[in-house]
Order: sequence, then structure tokens, then C-alpha cells
Amino acid sequence: MNTAVVILNWNGLQLLKTFLPSVVAHSDKAKIYIIDNASSDNSVAYIKEQYPKIEIIQNAQNTGFAGGYNRGLKFVKEKYWILLNSDVEVTPNWIAPLITSLESSPVIAAVQPKIKSYQEKNKFEYAGAAGGLLDQLAYPYCRGRIFDTLEEDTQQYDENCRIMWASGACFAVKKEVFMNLGGFDEDYFAHQEEIDLCWRMHNFGYHIYYAYQSQVYHLGGGTLNYQNPQKTYLNFRNSLYNIIKNTPQHTKQLILQRFLLDVLASLKFLTKLEFKHFLAVYKAYFSMILTYSKVSRKRKNTFNSAQYYTVKSIVWHRYFLGRKHESSIK
Repeated sequence: MNTAVVILNWNGLQLLKTFLPSVVAHSDKAKIYIIDNASSDNSVAYIKEQYPKIEIIQNAQNTGFAGGYNRGLKFVKEKYWILLNSDVEVTPNWIAPLITSLESSPVIAAVQPKIKSYQEKNKFEYAGAAGGLLDQLAYPYCRGRIFDTLEEDTQQYDENCRIMWASGACFAVKKEVFMNLGGFDEDYFAHQEEIDLCWRMHNFGYHIYYAYQSQVYHLGGGTLNYQNPQKTYLNFRNSLYNIIKNTPQHTKQLILQRFLLDVLASLKFLTKLEFKHFLAVYKAYFSMILTYSKVSRKRKNTFNSAQYYTVKSIVWHRYFLGRKHESSIK
């Protein structure tokens, strides 16, 4: 057995009760691990009692998505890892297409499945949909999801293809590549660390793929709700970190351009009276300024000459041209 399904858990007892049965039922060709991030509920006791064959790796403290996985994965020996959120329902034969894609080429480092909504199963889900992309200013979007607009799945993305980033909700990765690149950046704590990792893979000549034959359903917001201002802060700050660490050139110019658009985003929060989200945008910039030197030292000299973005501004396409679907943006 060379495949491991690895779930990070933090106080997720109810999520485990809901979603773990599907993982156990449909992952017979993989070993299942749960990395527990110092939970204070009864989730560890529940796993031991109900699923004694699952291996539990217990971290001494909660170090977020990035640190939790980095610490726990040191004890996972399998060649291929499928990192899976605790709020994901999997389907029959979900593993084979991911591993087949990883094994098809030495340059393919990570693969994500089709990710659909657990609550509206005919639609794509926010965190990944049919594969992640970036615009020139490092705004992430997906095939099947642009900002808050989610497409219905009508098989329009039923082809395997290269993407820019694979969703942290569910993606398969080669252990060797993950370890050689240093894993997730723990300064991110949570959100967009998978984009940073995939971007680093891209910069070192690896490819990331989408395998549509594998399908999962993601609840989303299981640990940190989408409406939480802390989520807004981390998303804005970590996206800036991605620019500082990974863009080939003109980093400060890109950040200035981003700032002008992020001001507009903050004003949108203000018009909806979401004051904490409004402040979170500027908190993100303040944090970025304080840590700029530290983050910039993480830049590597090896940058892939290939263009990392597919469009110059997804904001322009979505809010000025009214294009809601990735397939309409060419």
C-alpha cells in the first residue's frame, strides 16, 4: 500500500461523525491517518473507539493547517499522500484517478479532484471547484467558481487538465516533492498555503493537475466559517505573501496594484456594514508591511519562465465585464 489519506482534525467530533464513514467505506486501497491538532473535544476517543484501524497522530498544540500537517506528515511513510479536510464526503473510486494522474508523469506533483458542494450537490464548491487558477495580481479563482459565483456542474469541466493550484480541501501530492520543498509555510497558519506550495512547485518546474473522474463533496467553513473576519484577514494577508514569495519580478509594483483593488474590496465590506471585515483588509496590509523582510527572504532564485497567470485581472472580468464563468474568460 503506497497511498495514505491524511485528515487534519481540530475539535471536529461532529464533522468526523458525519464525514468519516464515507472515507472509510471508499478508501480500502489506502491507509487512513488522522492528525489531531491538540483537540479539546472527544474526537480522539471517538476515533479510537469507532475506527480502531485508523492511525492517529497527535500534535502537542494547534499550529493551524500548515503547521499541523507539517508536523504530522513526518510520521506518514507512504509514497503518495491525499490531504483531505474533515468536512469532505468522498465517493466510490475517488482515489484511483488521483494516483493514476500522479503516476503518469514525473513532473506532476499534485492533483485535485472535482470538488462540489455538500449542501448543493449539483454545484461546484468554493474551495477548489474544478481546479485553481490565478490572475496577474495573485487573486485566486477556480474553474467553476469566480469570487462568490458558483457554477452548476453540467460536465463543462469534464476533462483532465493542468491547473495553477490544487485545493487544500482535497489534493493528492507526492511525498518526495512535498518534503523537498519544505512542506507548507507555517507563517500562513491557515488559508492559501496550498496555493503557495503549488506555486513553488510551479516555479521548480512541476505541474499540478485536475482529475475530473474523482469527485468529492465539501461542506466548507468547517473549522473557520466563511463569514469570520479572521478568515478575511488571513486570505488577504496570505495572498500578499504569495506575491512576495513567488512572483518572478516587479513584486512591489504588483502589491501597489493589489492595494488599489483591495481598497475597493474593503469599501464593499463597508457598504454592507461589515466593519470587522473592512478592518481585516487593512490589518492584513499592516501585517504584511511588518513581515515583508522576513517573507521576502523566502524567495528562491529558481523561477519557471512560464507565465503563471491566465488573465491579467479577474476583478476586471467579473465586476466590470460581468463574466461569471471561467469558460467565458479567454
